[in-house]
Amino acid sequence: MGNKDSCGGVPAGWIPKENFENDMDRTYIDNYNPPLGEFKFNEKVKLNKTLEYIETTYSKHYAKGITKQATEVIADAGYLEGFCVGNIIKYAQRYGKKEGEDKNNNLMKIIHYAVILMDKEDD
Repeated sequence: MGNKDSCGGVPAGWIPKENFENDMDRTYIDNYNPPLGEFKFNEKVKLNKTLEYIETTYSKHYAKGITKQATEVIADAGYLEGFCVGNIIKYAQRYGKKEGEDKNNNLMKIIHYAVILMDKEDD
């Protein structure tokens, strides 16, 4: 079974992008480089913690009782890309500078805004 985007056919263990969410351990999307095996930097754990953080942003006190989050209003106004890129820059510049703050909080915020921007790019 061949894949027009791969070099020499479908690599062993390849799973289509559609199934990525169901099998993050084995899936890769890059058709040119086969997976190296295990994650080397604890990526799955970190991404799961980031997803947990993102889920909490939908239940924070300032999100209760509203029909649209501020990010949705900004998107509807056509400013989502600049908003997301601006926040990515903001949290990157703050990284490690706030005493007593977990550096990972800024990194999770950067990832969250990047994911929102990725969703815009998928439209």
